Amino acid sequence: MSMFCFQCQETAKGTGCTIAGVCGKKDNVANMQDLLIFVTKGISFFTTGLRKLGVETDEADKFIVDSLFMTITNANFDIERFVAKVREGLKLRDELKGKYLKAGGKVPADVHESATWTGHTVEEFEAKNVSIGVLATLNEDVRSLREMVIYGLKGMAAYTEHANNLGFDDKSIHKFIQEALVATTNDSLNADQLVALVMETGKFGVSAMALLDKANTTTYGNPEITKVNIGVRNNPGILISGHDLRDMEDLLVQTEGTGVDVYTHSEMLPANYYPAFKKYKHFVGNYGGSWWQQKEEFETFNGPILFTTNCIVPPKKDASYFDKVYTTGSSGFTGFKHIAERPAGGRKDFSAIIEHAKLCKPPVEIEKGEIIGGFAHNQVVALADKVVDAVKSGAIRKFFVMAGCDGRFKDRSYYTEFAQALPKDTVIMTAGCAKYRYNKLQLGDIGGIPRVLDAGQCND
Repeated sequence: MSMFCFQCQETAKGTGCTIAGVCGKKDNVANMQDLLIFVTKGISFFTTGLRKLGVETDEADKFIVDSLFMTITNANFDIERFVAKVREGLKLRDELKGKYLKAGGKVPADVHESATWTGHTVEEFEAKNVSIGVLATLNEDVRSLREMVIYGLKGMAAYTEHANNLGFDDKSIHKFIQEALVATTNDSLNADQLVALVMETGKFGVSAMALLDKANTTTYGNPEITKVNIGVRNNPGILISGHDLRDMEDLLVQTEGTGVDVYTHSEMLPANYYPAFKKYKHFVGNYGGSWWQQKEEFETFNGPILFTTNCIVPPKKDASYFDKVYTTGSSGFTGFKHIAERPAGGRKDFSAIIEHAKLCKPPVEIEKGEIIGGFAHNQVVALADKVVDAVKSGAIRKFFVMAGCDGRFKDRSYYTEFAQALPKDTVIMTAGCAKYRYNKLQLGDIGGIPRVLDAGQCND
């Protein structure tokens, strides 16, 4: 066994990837991700201690959120980025230790090794990986509960980072993330206490979603019911995927007037629903479908692709689009060009991808028509009377919630077949890329209410 990862729905045999990830992640990347999580636990020991002494650590807050986000499924495959991040984390941890001791803090003799271990070379990092991975916790129940907390924290970190990029933050979320990381190193916690921690993780997960919702809607307005074009125009284009709306804004501002169109892909589809983006005439619509279809759709798009977050599918070695893919933020892939963070108060520099786009052919049209979305909570509340009347009259008999992540396995066609088989007096409520299993079906409406109500991204 050269690795162990079971954090995603596609994990091998439903038990864990042990040679390479089904996602395409190599064992060295998986192990370095484990080490980065280990380092964040050590950092968190000192940040929680400093917080009790009245010292906030904004730099550490950002580092921990970034690190957790980098390790989510399909976000980052770049081993060099992880090695650099581990080194950065060890340096930061030792600086925080110095501040903690100077402020009067004490480091107990039995402190978890994540607060004391150090290394400098890749060889030292790889040697340590063997003893600190998921399977280092021998009790399966404790292991599962700890990892459930860790995965909850990763999602929380993703939402928090997106909110932070728009200038919104909640210190209580950072406090919980760091306390929870430390708690996963505490061998005295029993199963009941860990279950309670899992439930608390869920509570703060909702808080993080609320923070991001506030950030998105305050900045870009409440999503509106929108017909989204799925055809193409005869201009070169940039295809943007992921979840980060601030990156979307920066790209739209910089492409305006350049002759380059912008299309969303997969998880970025809901950007089409926000009022602030509708003023950009070169924002054409959405191209393609779910994340797992990108190998085919990126070939036909012709232009460059920008990943702001997950989901990256490693391309074939002979993929014509390999040199057209750019990453930014927490995403990364060895060989892809990476766009640096924005300067304080400024915008990311997307000039390289824009100039690249100008040299490319327009996208090949793979479909025509429109899809409808934008049924976020504010819009649903606005339609509440109409929906309630339809329920009272019997026009709408049942609601079905089908949301979350789509998958590439053939049996996922179940959701398409299920949607097609539902009675015509039922409505599907959805969010996340699961929507692509049925959002292009001609399911009709009920008294003007579409039978698929798309709320938006996963956090919606």
